[in-house]
Amino acid sequence: MSTLATGVEKREVWAWAMYDFANSGYTTVVITAIFNAYFVSVVAGNAPWATFAWTLALSVSYLLIMLTAPLIGAHADARAAKKRWLLATTVGCVLGTAGLMFAGPGALALAVVFLIFSNFCFGSGENLIAAFLPELADEAALGKVSGYGWSLGYLGGLASLGACLAYVTWAQGQGQGASEFVPATMLITAALFALASLPTFLFLRERAKPSPADAAPGFGAAVERLRETWHQAKRFPDMRRFMCCIVFYQAGIQAVIALAAIYAEQAMGFRTADTIKLVFVVNITAAIGAFVFGHVQDRVGHVRAIAATLVGWMAMILLAWAATTPPLFWLAANIAGLCLGASQSAARALVGVLAPPARRAEFFGLWGLAVKCSSILGPLTYGAVTWISGGDHRLAILVTGSWFVVGLLILRGVDVGRGRRAAVESDA
Repeated sequence: MSTLATGVEKREVWAWAMYDFANSGYTTVVITAIFNAYFVSVVAGNAPWATFAWTLALSVSYLLIMLTAPLIGAHADARAAKKRWLLATTVGCVLGTAGLMFAGPGALALAVVFLIFSNFCFGSGENLIAAFLPELADEAALGKVSGYGWSLGYLGGLASLGACLAYVTWAQGQGQGASEFVPATMLITAALFALASLPTFLFLRERAKPSPADAAPGFGAAVERLRETWHQAKRFPDMRRFMCCIVFYQAGIQAVIALAAIYAEQAMGFRTADTIKLVFVVNITAAIGAFVFGHVQDRVGHVRAIAATLVGWMAMILLAWAATTPPLFWLAANIAGLCLGASQSAARALVGVLAPPARRAEFFGLWGLAVKCSSILGPLTYGAVTWISGGDHRLAILVTGSWFVVGLLILRGVDVGRGRRAAVESDA
């Protein structure tokens, strides 16, 4: 049985997956490994509110994505413009990332502006590239192809992080401090993002056709389609329940992603180079998790695969909370890597199954809305706990675990077969 849809060549799937390779450098370097800790310790000067300021800036960008993602997705469906929007958001993220190189000590406003802009563009592009998945993969192999993209994405994160680690190691050998070498890593990350995304725009095809029914100029048709989706929400109870599930468990994931380096440095005493090495190894386990679970998911079922990753996330939280020495924390971090790759890949594939074929970009926009809502709740909760508790990062990570528990409980009610039938009947 072929894993690809009719008329799709392997080169095109590779080009699609290369976007995951390209954009993963941004999340790995800016959000997870380097700039977040730099923001707290250097830009904000380790102020009591520094961690909360970081999570608040991210939350603003995610709120903007929440407000625009379904609209952009609906417009992309109506105009067959996913690729054009993807190009615009890619250019924006590359320029915004390069702009972070000017964020030195005390330049809080500048750092916040470029962070919000670059992360907004990243999140919008993430939704758009995901909407190509159901066009490329056979319905029975969505998990496998999604896992291929995610695993290649983590290799992209490794490439960017490895290049930054090489530069940081050299710079520290020259006696440079973080305020000197971290800005250069932003420029490295932006350049690699731009270069690695070129295959996507050269070889990925826009298969969708503009809909005659959506002939209104501008965003008028998109607004109408989005309004119709909300009015018909009762026809997609399983998609609606899964979106709710995503909000909760992704809140925990997004907190871990956004605060990993901060926790490593503040709670475990890691230095910048130590943190980069940790995230480097975690990206390897995440790539393995995405690739392996992509195959497992198609065999055992989407819901069971996601449930297994949520149990793993809860175990990881308990280990990180209990860790007082590096070995146990390294174990927890690598469990997080396995679960991260698996859960992200599995969720994207399940949305592809539950989305009506004619409204894929629109429903992936709703998926993006759910993820970005969780990206506000999770990190903000963590930041608020550290601020209120006077910097208790261990308490904050323990509170984060509650999001996974609630997500697992909601997931139990999702019926994939029923949800797929609703999606197909909607198109008919």
